Amino acid sequence: MTGPFVLPVRDIENRPGESREMTIEAPAPAKWGEGLVAVEQGEPVTVDVRLESVHEGILVTADIDTTYTGVCSRCLTDIAQPVEVEFQDLFAYPGSEATDFEVQDDHVDLETPVRDAIVLSLPFQPVCQPDCLGLDPATGERLTESTDTQKGSPIDPRWAALQDFTSDHDDDAQRTDVENTEES
Repeated sequence: MTGPFVLPVRDIENRPGESREMTIEAPAPAKWGEGLVAVEQGEPVTVDVRLESVHEGILVTADIDTTYTGVCSRCLTDIAQPVEVEFQDLFAYPGSEATDFEVQDDHVDLETPVRDAIVLSLPFQPVCQPDCLGLDPATGERLTESTDTQKGSPIDPRWAALQDFTSDHDDDAQRTDVENTEES
């Protein structure tokens, strides 16, 4: 077994209470993620790992740092954001109870749990900023906060006759009523 995420555990295997810490820095071996954002192949991935020997196997605790890239789900601009995620999994000794991961040939392969933790932490609808306004449905242009003019939505001709009954019209009528009562 070889690869950047394959770690030897011979020195702590079957020695409950023994532990070891290390840092792995390696490029992502493949594209991780299939939505609007993903961790691209070759993107640096840093994993701070703590390996602890327990009676059932090797308990792995890891903090992962990398960066995802893609597009904003609202305005379709390119984005790149950091990913910080952690996981803890037990790599059981062979022959013990059925588990998701096993110690194989005195090694633990962290690629699958690292990939799973990253992919599950990726946003389903990523945004370039929390208050992104998205795209104008009429023009397709990107809406920005710097635009001070507010374009009203076009009025459906069937409702145009009701335009005379707006709150502005009511305010004018109230002002006239108040002025008439003050004169009396």
